This record gives sequence, C-alpha cells and structure tokens, in this order.
Amino acid sequence: MAEKAESVYQKMLLVVREIPWGRVATYGQIAWIVGAATPRMAGYALGGLPVDTNVPWQRVVNSRGGISPRGDPLATDRQRNLLAEEGVQFLADGRIDLDYYGWEGPDPDWLEGHGFTRLPWRPGG
Repeated sequence: MAEKAESVYQKMLLVVREIPWGRVATYGQIAWIVGAATPRMAGYALGGLPVDTNVPWQRVVNSRGGISPRGDPLATDRQRNLLAEEGVQFLADGRIDLDYYGWEGPDPDWLEGHGFTRLPWRPGG
C-alpha cells in the first residue's frame, strides 16, 4: 500500500520540531522551508495544535521577533513564559533579537533528506 503524502501542515510541524531549545524561527522561515506555503499557513498549523502537543510551537514568532496574538488571550503570556524558561530574553519593546536567538534552519542534509528548500540565508546557500 502506498504511503499517504504528507500535508503541507504536517511538513510544517516536522520542521518546527527541529527548532532547538533556546532558539526561535519565524512563520515566514517555516513557510519558506516547506515551500508552497505562506507565513499565515504556518500560523494556522501551529494555532490548531492541542494544548498538550509535543510540537515546540512557542519557538515560532513573527518576522519582527514578536509574539503574535492568538485566539486565546493567555497564549501570548504562555508563549513568552515558555521561551523565557528556555533562556530566550526579550528586548524592552517585547521583541526577541532574531540576530541572537534566530535559528539558521535545519542542517542542509536534513533538508535534502526531507525534500525541503535549502535556506538562502545559510552560509553557502
């Protein structure tokens, strides 16, 4: 029996699981890696996760390094607290320094092995 193709949302969650502790990625970065996706789609993928998920959704922020509000008003505080527990510090304006805490993306071999886009911002990319 042939394997069912992964949905774009499943692919996004696979990528998010690769973000290491203490690092963050942006919605746009996740969408670029997966391809054929938008940052908003990445937000939908993460926003639909159950509360007890093992996907590190808190490690994905907006392009300015900010936490994007969700439908649940407590989720913003929860995300901030989870990131703080990982050692991520916030600037005075509430944003995260992406130059310092930003994830460069998965290893190129991992990307190739999973059929994802090689990131243009990686050295040699």
